[in-house]
Amino acid sequence: MNKRLLQVGFENCAISEITLAELIYGAECSADVEKNMDFINIFVRRVKVIPVLNTLNIYAKEKSLLRKSGTLIDDLDIFIGATAIANHMILITDNEKHLKRLSGIKIENWIERKRG
Repeated sequence: MNKRLLQVGFENCAISEITLAELIYGAECSADVEKNMDFINIFVRRVKVIPVLNTLNIYAKEKSLLRKSGTLIDDLDIFIGATAIANHMILITDNEKHLKRLSGIKIENWIERKRG
């Protein structure tokens, strides 16, 4: 378990419906679908799942800006970032390279890489 997540507390964390969809997709592609779906179900009972409906305008604006600048990123990433922006949240991600292209987004990376 990530120590930053434990410090912040599950009750202070949320995920986008899009993130949930990606987690479920990952489980469906895994060698142990049932085990991974059980883990996801336990996880989503501990965090808030945020709907994307109130992010549609931000999604469209950000995608338009990215397209005009020639720096498009994956639609699902834009939705996830738009969810953070719309809800005035910090996005915890290891995909800083792409998501930092969104205007007004606040990002932190909690991945702890072992040095070897």
